[in-house]
Amino acid sequence: MTMTTAGVIFVLTLVAALVAVYKPFGDYMFRAVSGTKQSKVERGIFRLVGVNPAAEQTWGVYARSVLAFSAISILFLYLFQRVQNHLWLSLGFDPVVPHGAWNTAVSFVSNTNWQSYSGESTMGHLVQMAGLAVQNFVSAAVGIAVAVALVRGFARSRTGQLGNFWVDLTRIVLRILVPIAVLGAIALMIGGAVQNLSAGTDVSTLTGGTQTITGGPVASQEVIKELGTNGGGFYNVNSAHPFENPTSWTNWLQIFLIFLIPFSLPRVFGRMVGQNRQGYAIAAVMGILAFISVAITNVFELAGHGTVPQAIGAAMEGKEVRFDVSNSATFAAATTLTSTGAVNSFHDSFTSLGGMMTMVNMMLGEVAPGGTGSGMYGLLILAVITVFVAGLMVGRTPEYLGKKIGAREIKFASLYFLITPILVLVGTAAAFATGNNSTALNVGPHGLSEVLYAFTSASNNNGSAFGGITVNTTWWDTALGLCMLLGRFLPIIFVLALAGSLARQAPTPASEGTLPTHRPLFIGMVVGVTVVLVALTFLPALALGPLAEGL
Repeated sequence: MTMTTAGVIFVLTLVAALVAVYKPFGDYMFRAVSGTKQSKVERGIFRLVGVNPAAEQTWGVYARSVLAFSAISILFLYLFQRVQNHLWLSLGFDPVVPHGAWNTAVSFVSNTNWQSYSGESTMGHLVQMAGLAVQNFVSAAVGIAVAVALVRGFARSRTGQLGNFWVDLTRIVLRILVPIAVLGAIALMIGGAVQNLSAGTDVSTLTGGTQTITGGPVASQEVIKELGTNGGGFYNVNSAHPFENPTSWTNWLQIFLIFLIPFSLPRVFGRMVGQNRQGYAIAAVMGILAFISVAITNVFELAGHGTVPQAIGAAMEGKEVRFDVSNSATFAAATTLTSTGAVNSFHDSFTSLGGMMTMVNMMLGEVAPGGTGSGMYGLLILAVITVFVAGLMVGRTPEYLGKKIGAREIKFASLYFLITPILVLVGTAAAFATGNNSTALNVGPHGLSEVLYAFTSASNNNGSAFGGITVNTTWWDTALGLCMLLGRFLPIIFVLALAGSLARQAPTPASEGTLPTHRPLFIGMVVGVTVVLVALTFLPALALGPLAEGL
């Protein structure tokens, strides 16, 4: 069997599995976020924190709850890292330096999980488990909660209520993320991922020294990071490490877990608005963009564009032989199409055009299918923009799901879309203007690509790294931390403001002039608007970086 054939089978089985779980898992998530009954554990949590589960919130209160929870989480995680040398299971590690602790705290709370350090030589077990891994759950749950609140804005009328953030957060963690994480962790341990708290294999005979590999709670953190579409790993080489990703089938499982929640959320959307066909339309947009990206990335990597890959017959530099070129390319596309950021190969070593695709995936806004929740609300924003553009074409007030898209709504949508490009392009320019691009390993177009990738990853809350650039300096930790912070929470504010505006509207009956938003025409329009907006925004930067290198 050729590498290409194996890669095609890998992708087709993945698609089949996602199609199979779309309806049952989507329905399960719908029941989890829409049910009224509380479990004993949930009631205990609500009493402990003083939350009335029956009380709903306006968009402003919901937003303040998200920001307050995230701010306290950042402060706690920062202090946790700064005092880790005094904690149990610290493994004798020193406190994380202030700028590194700031960057890491913002990174994990913003669901980015960008790591400017080697986890196995920087963080003790307690910080990894009780600090970073906890944020893998709750930061992912925040994204899903915001997506659900936006959908409630479309589904409800003449009300300012969008639900209760604390109830949504608790239910999502306990009913969705924890159960699937437990099952996934068991599957990874069966596949060979390590799960312990003791020192592991003595490799002194291999290194000539006395080095010891520490196993750590790898299996559980691995599945948490994939399920929550987070990029942080126990080891610096992430999913290329055999302790985290031992075999080809665990590689397949991790990609499946990355896509599981984001691709099933459109079913939740369709159920909540009472039109399953609307969910299928959004899922179709996600699927088309994802399939095109995976296919193009595989083509560029399998073609081995470049002098050295053509000479040796394959672009194997920076890739694990266990996963070959095709499965590495598929993994890279999956993690950059979502906000995962995990890697099983070094994107810096991809062919110039293959590496460009990993950046383009993030520049799309990570909506195919995107992160847990963030991909869903990002694509709904693009759907709103598409409806507005279509309305301008025919001279009619735009409507989406019975809600008019007026000046107020399109302002929120536009501000949402503009935030990330501003952060990426201004950040990249600032790095060159201040001379901090000198930490890049390469010069010329590839050096620009390394810097551009770093700000694209941080601003889109992806967390993967192109590699070949030193980012653990005070300037880089501060700059990327600000991009992660603003790139996460400013869009959330505009999403919730849009949800509040929609929820207050009276429903508008559909007429013959209403644009059907469940048909192939609309699906194609959303795909086109997404690609065109990204092309107009980022093409000049890509032309100076990966396109210049590739051509």
